[in-house]
Amino acid sequence: MNIIDAANELLGEIGPGKMSNTVYDTAWVAMLGEIDWELSNSALEWLSLKQLPDGSWGNNSLSYYHDRLICTLTAMLALSKRGRRAYDQHQVERGRDAIEKIISGATSNLAADPYGVTVGFELIVPTLTAEAEAVGLIPSQQGRILGRLQNQRVRKLSLLNGKKISRFLTVAHSSEMVGSDGLNLLDLENLQEANGSIGYSPSATAFFALKVKPGDPAALGYLNSIKHDGGVPNVAPIDVFECAWTLWNLSLTGQVNELDLALVQKHLKFLFDNWNDRTGVGFAANYSAHDGDDTGLVFDVLKRFGYHPSLSAMLAYEESDSFRCFALEANPSVSANIHALGALRQAGLSVDHGAVQKILRFLESRGHSNTFWADKWHISPYYATSHLIITCAGFADEFAVKAVNWMCETQKPNGSWGYYMPTAEETAYCLQALAIWEKSGGKVPKPVIERGAKWLVDNMDTPYPALWIGKCLYSPDLVIRSSIISALMLTT
Repeated sequence: MNIIDAANELLGEIGPGKMSNTVYDTAWVAMLGEIDWELSNSALEWLSLKQLPDGSWGNNSLSYYHDRLICTLTAMLALSKRGRRAYDQHQVERGRDAIEKIISGATSNLAADPYGVTVGFELIVPTLTAEAEAVGLIPSQQGRILGRLQNQRVRKLSLLNGKKISRFLTVAHSSEMVGSDGLNLLDLENLQEANGSIGYSPSATAFFALKVKPGDPAALGYLNSIKHDGGVPNVAPIDVFECAWTLWNLSLTGQVNELDLALVQKHLKFLFDNWNDRTGVGFAANYSAHDGDDTGLVFDVLKRFGYHPSLSAMLAYEESDSFRCFALEANPSVSANIHALGALRQAGLSVDHGAVQKILRFLESRGHSNTFWADKWHISPYYATSHLIITCAGFADEFAVKAVNWMCETQKPNGSWGYYMPTAEETAYCLQALAIWEKSGGKVPKPVIERGAKWLVDNMDTPYPALWIGKCLYSPDLVIRSSIISALMLTT
């Protein structure tokens, strides 16, 4: 299949969102037990197949400590509560040894993950820890780092300032963190989304169906609608996110007119139909909480294709020193600010505009000597850095020069890139960025691109390692594939 055919096939697949199943969310579904035996048993079956050789659960390609801890903890809880066979009990015992090793190194290893916590970690882990202690899976964590996370949870919940958790606050996505004793924190009248989910999160929805409104038909209907091979993903649907990132990747190539334009226009119409002139968009159509990251990238995409969304929606996310992704966030997102910068550039604002300069100052403060950038939504710095180079090329070149050099210098001898290991995803990001930099007049050694493209052609197929940060690590497969196709369209 040639690369244009591959791009058109991808355009035909865009829909609710193709995403890998995750241990964390599937473990929550497995706990449903008698509330939905079929759903629970199929999740248990999937879970039992995913134990790693060392007895833990989590990303099978690399050990990111936050992911490994939260996945193993929830899998252990699910199997200890719902284990059906002697084999399940054997897995619990193997997991017990693994979790002790994980916890014994928590103080150093939690700090060692270079790009931070998984979503809701400091809120969710204290409730899981208390439950695991209660059933004897782990010893008391009093005085250890997992026990001390309870103080972080209390501080973060104080940001609610008396507000109850509703579907309009992104913390609803992590509603399971309230535990059985914190149900009073939930605004039950305004918590559930129209599709039956809580925050479009399978784990939060399973918690709701288990402990908030046991057996709620809408919640169970949602969970049954998204299961695949017994497991469930980190979040579903992700139709806006998948559509926007895919079109953005393809728009970089300069070859859009060679694609199936009817499909392109169909997806653009979907994005524009879901645009709100005051708040932009969320990661999915009809999701109650909109955010600055999706709003920035969707604005950028729509402008690239000749649409005219309102800039006021993007400016609604402007704060005193950066652009926010979500309300109540303690740590601004680097990539969300890069995408806001892309939106402002597409809107025609000059590099001297106050909002543009605000973002550039923020990015300067977050860069590693302006050589690379990392973000809280992805464990690889190649993701944020590539998007920064693409956005700044021909606009704010001084931000990109060192990053381009860093990218060239960190290419592996076989032509690939990868922060932990060579991956097609990260190689694609680097090729996209370097090709766009070259097109804007920058210099890139020709062998760097040639070696990278050759390696990518040979290694472009799935499965893709889970490098994206949710409550655990996950892989949005079509988004990744679109970056690979885009990179090959730009370089081959």
